[in-house]
Amino acid sequence: MLKKEYAKSRKSCKVTFSLPSEAAAGAKTVFLVGDFNNWDKTATPLKKKAKTGAWEASLVLEAGREYHFRYFIDGKSWENDWNADKYVPSPYGDSDNSVVIV
Repeated sequence: MLKKEYAKSRKSCKVTFSLPSEAAAGAKTVFLVGDFNNWDKTATPLKKKAKTGAWEASLVLEAGREYHFRYFIDGKSWENDWNADKYVPSPYGDSDNSVVIV
């Protein structure tokens, strides 16, 4: 689930990215990777919530833009966000990227 909280100025938005436990069953690490961090596979780690088992991270993003992203699990597999605002083809042709619009 993507949770969005806009600043009063509406110029930025705090987005909480959440990957459900079912999508990352048995995972040791999950990273949020996207154009907001230059697709760096280790820049934005998610934290596992003890209560739900979901993995979460929050970022403040500039409003009025689309951001492409995916989750990188255990350094070997990719997962899209099941509740993304939309999906677009990746430049690699073998998958889609999740998109959040803020």
